Amino acid sequence: MKRFITQKTIIWCLLGSIALLLRYILGFFPHIIEQYYSRGIFLSVRAVIDHFLAWLPFPLLYIFFSVLIIVLIKRLIVFIRWNEGWIVKIIRAITSIIGFWMGIVFFFLVLWGYNYGRISLEKKLGLDTQPLSKEELWAELQRETAEIIDLRYTLSTSNDSIALGKNDIPENQSRILRDGLEGALAEMDYSTFGKVRAKLIYPKGIFLRFSSSGLYFPLTGEGHVDAGLHPLQIPYVMTHEMGHGYGFGDEGTCNFLGYLGCIYSDHPFTRYAGHLAYWRTLAVNYQRYDYDQYWEFRHELPMGIQADLDAINQTLRNYPDIMPKARYIAYNTYLKAQGIKEGMKNYNRVIMLVHAWKNKTTSLKQNEASF
Repeated sequence: MKRFITQKTIIWCLLGSIALLLRYILGFFPHIIEQYYSRGIFLSVRAVIDHFLAWLPFPLLYIFFSVLIIVLIKRLIVFIRWNEGWIVKIIRAITSIIGFWMGIVFFFLVLWGYNYGRISLEKKLGLDTQPLSKEELWAELQRETAEIIDLRYTLSTSNDSIALGKNDIPENQSRILRDGLEGALAEMDYSTFGKVRAKLIYPKGIFLRFSSSGLYFPLTGEGHVDAGLHPLQIPYVMTHEMGHGYGFGDEGTCNFLGYLGCIYSDHPFTRYAGHLAYWRTLAVNYQRYDYDQYWEFRHELPMGIQADLDAINQTLRNYPDIMPKARYIAYNTYLKAQGIKEGMKNYNRVIMLVHAWKNKTTSLKQNEASF
């Protein structure tokens, strides 16, 4: 039996299985994950990653996959030269692959993945998240429109048809975004321990061609943003990935944190980019109710905003999807496996979160004013 499976493979399969079993059991006790993992063990993981690796100017993902390719090539050479029958070789190869993936599962969960089971942000904040009606969605779109119009005028002296671009990006954008996100998290009584990073990754379109724009990679502790995105999209996506880095797995929650991180920023470009990203989410959802009304409304927007929206859409068209259905099914399955019942629809939960947060904030201000 030892010829078919190595001791190392057995160990990784055992560790991976234990990690999965623990994830399943702890899923019934989110308060334990919140207290002992998300606000305890995970912060120690962040400390190690940030202390030893934060100084690198390029994404660690490049190193990870380079080393992985070298290791795989070496293992393939050993496999070919191994003086055993093909049946033994094939079985050993299959068990080794299983052991490898169980090792990935173990590190994924220990380094970050258990955060999927923590207490939800809306429960922690006492937010009453409910689906918006057509009328509520339209009102929310109107409010955000007023925000982006005001912010757009602070970035351009004329209502021209020139889209904002690279020249409008603030210096040290990553630091500005992290400061904004940490301010929002601190206000909600979440830890901002560590120095979470999100970096541009090349070649352009590496994520966009798979219906994505960014990735948080738990094995390196970094967020990654597709360099092919339009400059106006980068702040929101980058802050979203930083949200994952601060210990949040839920996609809708990280969209919410991406929005808050941007609008809490001191820089008007970043605030505009955050409001515009949320506006686009509202617009996509409202079109499903009344397509004609939406487009009539869109054509009445200031020319500068229309130019920004058109520029973003054109940038996305430059990177058409590769196998969009396969990607959707795979990631939808992954999210549901992590306890996110709605799967890919979870991304749009940001609308309910922002709406509930605005209502609560308004209510608190009114109560304060009454004293």
